[in-house]
Amino acid sequence: MSEFLGRLLAMLAVWRLIRRHPTGEHEPPEVEEIREQLEDVSERTVPRNPRAEQLVAGLLGLAAVCGFGFTAVYVLEGHNNQLLGVAMGGLFGFMAVAAIVAGKFVVPQETTSEEREPLLEEGQPEEIVALVESGGEGVSRRGLLLGATGVAAAGMTTALATTVASLGPRLTDIHRTPWHRGVPFVDEQGTPYHADEIEVGSFYTALPAGHSWEQLGAPLLVVRLPAHYIHLPPSRRHWAPEGILAYSKICPHAACAISLYRYPTFAPTSPAEPAFTCPCHYSTFLPGEGGKLLFGPAGRPLPQLPVMIDSKGFLRAGGEFDEDVGPSWFDVHYPRQV
Repeated sequence: MSEFLGRLLAMLAVWRLIRRHPTGEHEPPEVEEIREQLEDVSERTVPRNPRAEQLVAGLLGLAAVCGFGFTAVYVLEGHNNQLLGVAMGGLFGFMAVAAIVAGKFVVPQETTSEEREPLLEEGQPEEIVALVESGGEGVSRRGLLLGATGVAAAGMTTALATTVASLGPRLTDIHRTPWHRGVPFVDEQGTPYHADEIEVGSFYTALPAGHSWEQLGAPLLVVRLPAHYIHLPPSRRHWAPEGILAYSKICPHAACAISLYRYPTFAPTSPAEPAFTCPCHYSTFLPGEGGKLLFGPAGRPLPQLPVMIDSKGFLRAGGEFDEDVGPSWFDVHYPRQV
């Protein structure tokens, strides 16, 4: 550090003297003395260290293993974040160590001091190219290092490309649901819902019997409303037998599960009408008006499912949803003609 500060002070002194004595005038002896001192500190050494080259190649090979390992873990283990983190961290860690070792023990080490010249003069680009090429002087295994670098770069490219698969779920068939005419409504224990069990003022989560409950379009919100709260479009006048309505539980904004339901209980202080609210971004929907969006960023109504009551009083789907279930991405199909 002291040597560096000394050089810096010497260069500053030269600059001040040059400003006092412009180019073309005779330079005082002290300026020439300082110039000679600056020339003396310039040195260049070529390490010629085959062991260091082997170490760099080995580190780059380990980086490549980590890069390809990231892809392997992603494919075989799915979302094991610990292993994925170790693989990605090892990739960049080994590449960083390889760069440090190469910079210290493989490429030529050069210390120079020179006066500041204009930023770019004619012929300087060629000098820069020659300087870059001279950086490989003393390296005895260029092919090994270039090959190891290429393999490490391929591993890094593979690892980074693998992460693209996690940018979002596959959009094909994301809006397909297990609901169609005749599918029974069941609770989380698989018990069918009877129409008499649905009480005014409460909401229920229903699932499709005999189908996968893990599908995005599987869960339903089920409520019973008095007649004065129900104002459905004419095409849906038969979708709410005995005042029972069903809607997708998945908010069409960002696919959060709707879990809040407000119902007027005391006129002076309660909202004017019942509503579902998504806890993520507070999109609010009116079940009595066909899932109409009242507030929030959802951008479209909550998809409604027609309800029918079978001969034994159990709830079943009367058909399919009126529009696609799920987040409003670019492949959402807008309301169907029902």
